[in-house]
Amino acid sequence: MYSEKCAKNYHVKKGDVVEVLSGVWKKETGKIVAVIKKTDRVVLEIQSVSAEKLAERLGKKTVKKSQANPKGGLVDRSVSVHVSNVRKKD
Repeated sequence: MYSEKCAKNYHVKKGDVVEVLSGVWKKETGKIVAVIKKTDRVVLEIQSVSAEKLAERLGKKTVKKSQANPKGGLVDRSVSVHVSNVRKKD
């Protein structure tokens, strides 16, 4: 059987410029900031969208008080897309 600690290989890596193939971010391009192997997702920095449209689509995340964020409250979420929904841009 496969163990959870097996190395996963993807067709993209951190720093690649990719195009999103499906979902809310379809036809947008972005740069991969991080790869989350546990859930097979990539975190994108979307480049081809205006700031207004980006804020409208992203949504918010509630954060507890901490040293990094002393007030807590709402924070913008980052774009997370499944690995199978992105293609490396030439």
